[in-house]
Amino acid sequence: MGRMRRNVALLLFDDVEVLDFAGPFEVFAVADELRGHGLFDVFTVGLAAGVVRARNGLRAVADHALADCPRADVLVVPGGAGTRVLLENPVMIDWIRERTAAAEVTLSVCTGALLLARAGLLDGLRVTTHHEVLGLLSRIAPNALVDPGARFHDQGRTVTSAGISAGIDASLHLVGRLAGAQVARDTAAYMEYRPGA
Repeated sequence: MGRMRRNVALLLFDDVEVLDFAGPFEVFAVADELRGHGLFDVFTVGLAAGVVRARNGLRAVADHALADCPRADVLVVPGGAGTRVLLENPVMIDWIRERTAAAEVTLSVCTGALLLARAGLLDGLRVTTHHEVLGLLSRIAPNALVDPGARFHDQGRTVTSAGISAGIDASLHLVGRLAGAQVARDTAAYMEYRPGA
């Protein structure tokens, strides 16, 4: 008896770092494709549905607004310069807190960890983020153990990854955890990606 496909919600916002969301999108979507579209339903969500301007001007489209986003089994919170604005947006922070409570696992990429910290979700956890904001993460989440010694930290229902490309490693790890190591290996091979390289 196979289980139903897991919903993977990727958060988008203005000035989101492109690879922070595109890397995990590719990993989960390729894993799903390689297994006959039986694993993951990957979609995007933003403050509003429609176009966002990602870092350096790339236009991306949020499939859903926060208010009408389907259930997320896996929530991916990317980073980028736009996180600084969202730190002061209570609607976004409350939404992340609520959706994380209902999700099987939440993955932050890069400075997305700052949003999880602002939502009070990192207390007591070993976490990481982009090397340039490790100090800021420590200030926002003083009860977390900020450890830059690994590309990602899996703390069960919360996974945090270091900067940008590390989100690919963390996503492959999650695919392995949720769908099996062979699926993760096949996905990395298809992508011609060597984790941690």
